[in-house]
Amino acid sequence: MRRKVNASNPSVRERLLAAADDLFYREGVQTVGIDRIVKKAGVAKASLYNVFGSKDELVQAYLDARHADTRELVERALTRFRTPRERLLGVFDAQGQLFTEPDFNGCAHMTASAEAAHGSSVEGAADRYRLWVRTLFTDLAREAGVADSEGLARQLHLLYDGAGVSARMDRDPSAATTARAAAAALFDAAVKNEDAVGSR
Repeated sequence: MRRKVNASNPSVRERLLAAADDLFYREGVQTVGIDRIVKKAGVAKASLYNVFGSKDELVQAYLDARHADTRELVERALTRFRTPRERLLGVFDAQGQLFTEPDFNGCAHMTASAEAAHGSSVEGAADRYRLWVRTLFTDLAREAGVADSEGLARQLHLLYDGAGVSARMDRDPSAATTARAAAAALFDAAVKNEDAVGSR
């Protein structure tokens, strides 16, 4: 998901974020140095420090922007579905859209956190993203009437993560479809279980 830039007159911040997004996502946050980012953005090195303060803050802003873009894509995709079950499974449809993008290179948060020190701002950005995914699944499961919405959300989150790894490692965009089918089975089993318990 390439970072959108105001084409007519991008700000220094927008240019730096677009350059960071392209380079960090393709090559990794540790591999890419500040000099390459400012060169690609066409700004002075001092501008980067004036806007972000440090490379760590730029990495955090890059991850937060990726999070915002993913959230927007998922929320837009979910408006197409009517029932709570369809909306819950629709998360995997939205994920599948990401997998088919030509520049798809896996989960930016997973890649960046693999390179980050424990307790770093990168880890914090990844934690915020993961909390959003888990909360999304929990809320959708609750809306669908699943009593153990948190338990189902944990299972669905594992499927979501696994689909992302499979799509990247196996170069297989259909991983989202496979994950969606597994999520449907888990959801239906959870509902059936509760119906069985309720009928006793």
